[in-house]
Amino acid sequence: MQPMNVRSFKRFCKTMELREDIALIEAYKMAHKKGAAWPEITQGMKEVGILDMEIYLSGTKLFMIMDCTEDFNHEQAMIELARKPRQNEWEQYMSEFQATTLEASADQKWHLMEQIYKME
Repeated sequence: MQPMNVRSFKRFCKTMELREDIALIEAYKMAHKKGAAWPEITQGMKEVGILDMEIYLSGTKLFMIMDCTEDFNHEQAMIELARKPRQNEWEQYMSEFQATTLEASADQKWHLMEQIYKME
């Protein structure tokens, strides 16, 4: 068994703002309920090396935790993900809820966060 502090994956944390509209926020939550995300989107994420993803909400602020393969190259994976089937369609659909433009890619919407502390 590996010690708890040993990871065999890379973790990325990202943030984004939703539009300040209660009805849109509720619709965004519904679009992300278990089984609601389009299967092509989840499959595309797995294909580029995303092992697990969680999204949390506080007010209008989204926080994403993305666990990826050890050899994951974030920049390259986001380019590859943008080329996956229905990815652009999904991004346009999601942009209805997000404080962003219709043309923005997932990589342009979600902002990588800098890790400044890790418990030892």
